[in-house]
Amino acid sequence: MDAVGGVLSQACYEGLVFGLVTIGVYLTFRVLSFPDLSVEGTFPLGGATAAVLIVNGVNPFWATLAALGAGLCAGLLTGLLNTKLRITALLAGILVAVALYSINLRIMGGANVPLLRHITIFDKVGSVLGLHGVELSIVVLLIVVAIVFLFLYWFLRTEIGLMLRATGDNEQMVRSLGGDTNKAVLLGCSVSNGLVALAGALIAQNQGFSDVGMGIGMIVIGLAALIIGEALFRARGIAWVLLACLGGAFVYRLFLIVALRLGMNPGDLKLITAVLVVIALGLPFIVKRIRGEWLPPAARW
Repeated sequence: MDAVGGVLSQACYEGLVFGLVTIGVYLTFRVLSFPDLSVEGTFPLGGATAAVLIVNGVNPFWATLAALGAGLCAGLLTGLLNTKLRITALLAGILVAVALYSINLRIMGGANVPLLRHITIFDKVGSVLGLHGVELSIVVLLIVVAIVFLFLYWFLRTEIGLMLRATGDNEQMVRSLGGDTNKAVLLGCSVSNGLVALAGALIAQNQGFSDVGMGIGMIVIGLAALIIGEALFRARGIAWVLLACLGGAFVYRLFLIVALRLGMNPGDLKLITAVLVVIALGLPFIVKRIRGEWLPPAARW
């Protein structure tokens, strides 16, 4: 039972922190229909920003907020490349992710920054609540995720949030009604990458270091969790969609943790993740083909 409890606790922690990434991916891929790949750079950007500020004596709470701000700026840059320079969304995200690799190296002054001898937000909260280990990590992340959840639940139901959702569904209709879809894209990309950077800052502080390569494969992780959440929970409404993102992240990380406990080679996890995404995306179309239903041409953005 102790082993089961340990697996569930670890999956809960990872599900919460990667749930932030999944919600960020949901905002761009599902709400805006904007294939944003810049999250591969904004995740380590958040970790690098928070780590460097903490090492230089900044309060970890302010450092975490600064990481969130850095992610907002990176997402804004992606949106500007698309809306102002008319660079396609896919290429804009790739360009920002590539640029952020060098920027992250500049920020950290090297490939990684250790935090083991510095006070993080987990240490601060732990000293107040008297918690430590995985329990402390879960409590801190529950607080952060609850704040994000309540903010997005409110924001996506406001007039601006409704315009953002409508932009992804039918951009031409929003334009015909006088809405500024460019502002919606800028706002959506900023919030999405801000959440991803926030997750990167929390991961860096919890694991005790920030590394320039910590964002590799992050877009696949976010998509895998999103697809699993949508398939399992069939969410309707904003609250349920956000919960489905968190639930999908939990199930996905639980699957990987169990696979590692069963002796799977850690180097194979990326391949397994890619296979899971392919199966989840391709299975509905395979079923329709078997039934002889009509299939539209493949989307190419």
